[in-house]
Amino acid sequence: MYARVNHLGALTRAVRNVSRRKIRALLIIIALGFSMAIMISIPAGIVANQKATQDLTENLSNTISAMEEQINTTKTLIECSAASTQFNRTDNFPGFPPGSAPPFTFERQEVYINETIGDEIATIDGVKEVVPFIEVSSEETTSETMNSPRGSFKITRPLYTITGVCLNSTFIDDYSILPTNITGEPLREGDSGVILMSLNLSEYYGVGVGDKLEICGESFTVVGIYNSTVQGSTGARTVYMNIIDAQTVTDNIGNVSRFDVYAENATCVNDIATVIEAAYSELSVTTYEDRLATLENVQEGYQNTLENAESTLSQTQAVATQEILIAVAATSLIIFFVMLYTVRERTKEIGVLKAIGFSNWNVMSQFMLEGTLISLMAGVVGIVIGSIGAPILSSYLLPHISLFGGSQGRFQSDFGSVNPGIASAAVATNVLDPQIILLAFGVAVLLGALGSLYPAWRAARTSPMEALRYE
Repeated sequence: MYARVNHLGALTRAVRNVSRRKIRALLIIIALGFSMAIMISIPAGIVANQKATQDLTENLSNTISAMEEQINTTKTLIECSAASTQFNRTDNFPGFPPGSAPPFTFERQEVYINETIGDEIATIDGVKEVVPFIEVSSEETTSETMNSPRGSFKITRPLYTITGVCLNSTFIDDYSILPTNITGEPLREGDSGVILMSLNLSEYYGVGVGDKLEICGESFTVVGIYNSTVQGSTGARTVYMNIIDAQTVTDNIGNVSRFDVYAENATCVNDIATVIEAAYSELSVTTYEDRLATLENVQEGYQNTLENAESTLSQTQAVATQEILIAVAATSLIIFFVMLYTVRERTKEIGVLKAIGFSNWNVMSQFMLEGTLISLMAGVVGIVIGSIGAPILSSYLLPHISLFGGSQGRFQSDFGSVNPGIASAAVATNVLDPQIILLAFGVAVLLGALGSLYPAWRAARTSPMEALRYE
């Protein structure tokens, strides 16, 4: 009889013993599986946050470099703008007093000036050229979900901006009034009824070069599509057209939004700006020095953002280490107590096995194999749970990285408006690393063996006579 029993495979016996208590084994495997899933998901969350922080650093650096490069090429430029913005809030946001919290509508309040002011500015001593622009927000709107410390909310804003430019060949060639990096054709002097549009807007409408697009009830032909020059920046959705076309379709004949005033040389910029400010109080005047000050504020805000990111990431790693240690300890204790209870429950069985010739090593290895088998199955379950729920688990277990820039300002360039006052958030995408999965699986097997070690040793030390008398 001993020979027949002894020849039964140890693995087969372990499977049979585990399957005899299906419900208990299933509950244990699920509990251990969640512990394994935590050990898998947390490192994935850490890696995702590190990648998001790295991408944020690169994007901010690229944005700063692009702004600095363009500012350095516009030392003689004086921006004279009449545009302003305001926020209109709704009063039905749950949990907040009326008018005190989002959601709100981001509405650009259009303010225009008569284009004849440009002719007057052109007569100021030291002025070389005055380039007029008109910017009108589209009637179509888009909604975006934003996150803040007080919750998520929606911002509604115009879908795109119509920018009318004076298609003078001198302006086009000498002052870079149009974007670069164009697919198709740029706008040229004398063009009418055609538009140059941003890539993100062409993708939104699904139109390409040569297609027609209706703007303010009028049909225009797309002659070119430009892409943002800032890596990682979506840029603003913008349509460029002849300034006369823009004034006509938006019912703004004779009106403009801003002037780009170019001085003969950099030394007379401040004098010209002083004259303009004194004569035209309705204009907001920005010079090279103002743009440099804005850039410094932007850099300071971005530096604070990066410091917040690094601080949060450090805290996240500390929390992750603690949570992994807790998961490992919980897994070990679950296996330990389950196997200890199993030994006590099967005391008589142990006595029978030893009575028919099973050695201490046979008994001990049998119980260790059962604990390891349960851990193996739990490891598989944990990998499945972690693969599906890693983003959810890590988002609940790890601190959120929420990054806010602290400076205000606006800088218009060929890649759109950069507004550092808008909060930046690191978007982390959790991807499970196969090495982490294999490591967690190995840890599961190791914990199963170690957690079963003492209960198995205790079972092997049980006297056959005492075991058979056990009730």
